[in-house]
Amino acid sequence: MSRATLYRRLAEPALAAALADTPVVLIHGPRQCGKTTLALQVGRRRRYRYYTFDDATTLAAARADITGFVARLEKRAILDEVQHVPELFAALKPVIDANRNSVRYILTGSSNILLIPRLSDSLAGRMEILRLHPLSQVELERVPATFLETLFGDTHSFPHNGRLGKNLVERIVRGGYPVVQKRTPRRRESWYANYIETLIQRDIQDLSHIGNLDALPKLLALAAGQTARLANLSELASAFELSRPTIRNYLTLVERLFLIDYLQPWFTNRAKRLIKTPKLHFGDTGLACSLLRCSATELHEQRELLGQLLETFIFGELSKQTGTHPERIALYHLRDKDGYEADIVLQCGARYAGIEIKAASSVSEGDFKGLRRMRELLGKRFHVGIVLYDGEHLLAFGEGFLAVPISALWARRK
Repeated sequence: MSRATLYRRLAEPALAAALADTPVVLIHGPRQCGKTTLALQVGRRRRYRYYTFDDATTLAAARADITGFVARLEKRAILDEVQHVPELFAALKPVIDANRNSVRYILTGSSNILLIPRLSDSLAGRMEILRLHPLSQVELERVPATFLETLFGDTHSFPHNGRLGKNLVERIVRGGYPVVQKRTPRRRESWYANYIETLIQRDIQDLSHIGNLDALPKLLALAAGQTARLANLSELASAFELSRPTIRNYLTLVERLFLIDYLQPWFTNRAKRLIKTPKLHFGDTGLACSLLRCSATELHEQRELLGQLLETFIFGELSKQTGTHPERIALYHLRDKDGYEADIVLQCGARYAGIEIKAASSVSEGDFKGLRRMRELLGKRFHVGIVLYDGEHLLAFGEGFLAVPISALWARRK
């Protein structure tokens, strides 16, 4: 049994709810993040039959006769790694339309079909899509996800565990992939190296038959070093003898494999000086540290890099928790040409919360200047601004502004 089965995933209730009224549910996310384990945990209780397109024989049968393959499927089936058979989506459509109330399929995919409109549109109105990430700290600690509820609540009484110190750095370096959680640093490093090689030699080749595979590890390492910064294609392209369009195509491939995410800017036409460039965030801080060859000890000493990876770590934690909130929460960043910024802006309905992130154990009034600027822009829509820091105490810096220990992201309520 996979070690990943030991963790209850935040996405499990959403998957169960979707299966109650939707013919197809697609769970997509990076390889080895736990998609198959989640699908099997939920599907086996409902007697779903399991097929994987990672199996050469199953893949060959589907490619030889996709219509016949789909026609012979049980009414409850798990279809794993569907990116290998893109024609599957069109083939499922007539079967679903003829049996909408009786068929239920769980699909998993390690490539983002939302970036391929033709495929994602094939099952429009028939398919719900769940994004699965590597494990969150809430899942690792086996505690309820309450941070967002408290953030958009009225009291802002965040539970926390005080200062984390080196434990915080170790969490960043370990990352969230289930299989590495119990490994030693050396064994973890070996797994990450094999993971990258498999992605390049197999998945990226499947998605696009590019010739210069040698450039990809270097590009990934550069992207890891750029995490939590404004996306700068020129800076990445300058390290290669490749054109900017080629580098852009490579980054699109990497994004399709969920190795990087873009955090879009929040802006309004009434504020002309806001910057409209997205931020690049690496998908998992453990993988980023492996690419950068950075151990926990080394990261603790490299304060600038620690700040970047901590911001990406917290962006990841918030992204993983948004699916548990009863209302849709959108994430942005805010920066203007005068240097005011909020690392993460969260929108819940008409309310906004801003988060600034610090690796330090102390907070000053100056750390709130970007959040105060955010309140000026939003007026009554501004709900709260917090500075997440590695400190001991929950502290108020005026009405609507708080310093909150980072451990509040996964602390259990008393």
